[in-house]
Amino acid sequence: MRKEIFKEFDGYQELVEEREVVRKYGLDYSPDKDAPEPYIRRLHPKRLELRVADIIIETPSTKTFRMVTQDGALPPFLAGQYLALFLDIGGVRTGRPYSISSAPNQTGYYDLTVRRVEQGLASTYFHEVVKPGNYLQSSGPEGHFYHNPLFHDRAMVCLAGGSGITPFMSMVREIVECGLDREVFLFYGNRTLEEAVFHEQLRYYTARFSHIHYLPVIEDPAEGYDGLIGLITGELIRNTLKEMDNKTFYLCGPQAMYDFCIPELEGLGIPRRKIRKEVYGPPTDITRSANWPKGVRGDDLFQIRIRNGKTLEARAGDPLASTLERQGVLVPNLCRSGECSMCRVKILSGKVFEPAGVPIRRSDRRYGYTHACIAFPLGDLEIMV
Repeated sequence: MRKEIFKEFDGYQELVEEREVVRKYGLDYSPDKDAPEPYIRRLHPKRLELRVADIIIETPSTKTFRMVTQDGALPPFLAGQYLALFLDIGGVRTGRPYSISSAPNQTGYYDLTVRRVEQGLASTYFHEVVKPGNYLQSSGPEGHFYHNPLFHDRAMVCLAGGSGITPFMSMVREIVECGLDREVFLFYGNRTLEEAVFHEQLRYYTARFSHIHYLPVIEDPAEGYDGLIGLITGELIRNTLKEMDNKTFYLCGPQAMYDFCIPELEGLGIPRRKIRKEVYGPPTDITRSANWPKGVRGDDLFQIRIRNGKTLEARAGDPLASTLERQGVLVPNLCRSGECSMCRVKILSGKVFEPAGVPIRRSDRRYGYTHACIAFPLGDLEIMV
């Protein structure tokens, strides 16, 4: 009797009758006919096979890599999201996230804009090795750094530093190309104006669209420069915007920018719920982070023993994920910034350092798990991967 309780549901009989009608007239309503898996895989693929269709030089240190699909249509994304690219570099299998700089309404390609970083493994590979026609594997679009009109204000105040301009470029392009009802104040900090990526295009948007305000902020301006100079301070923001209400603030840039700009915004009375920041990888020099133990240097070497595996040598200043990758131990990853939790490993003995603000789940902390991409050894470790 209980197995047939579904027959008591409202609309059950009408559904049975409709099914009989469509069967009579030749429509196929078999259980596998409209199975959801193919649609889910198309929208949220685990892997994409991409080809470099073109490489666009943006500045002397920055290139845009135009990626097209080998698998049919590209999955849709939200302006501000990223792809994680999986790379084989010198025998090391690694992954790196790159924000999509093209607009979501452009469905023929993804643009990934990469600035060369000194001694950067992946950025050097892109700038020196990757050529048009090369094939790369990536995740589908990921990330939570985007504007949600149900929760976020119409007016967006965007603070970008260096290559942190890339998600904002996608947002601005979508706004102007789709005629969205949003206003953008984009503060873009760079050491020199020559390093500002998309500078001319953003100037064009500002000149043509009254709701786009591009505001470059230059630390070391050339003679004759008459724009904003110095750092993106609270005073500079207040003097430019005048009114702080009904605005959501977005930040994307290196960790030092967050350490400086978030207190500046809080000093203006901006509540934390109005401040959204994109993940941006581990700090360049973790030893300069607050609460780093004074007795440990970045070059100190420790032993990492993997349960039921081999023993590795690790620098204190390198994230566990990077150490494991270099020595042939693959750890799943996407964001490389402690957000997605895919690279979780269990610390069986020893201690690691985690920068403030890493969103590790309470259950993970209880059972000794950490995010390998943002955890740094403070002594010999035994871990379970």
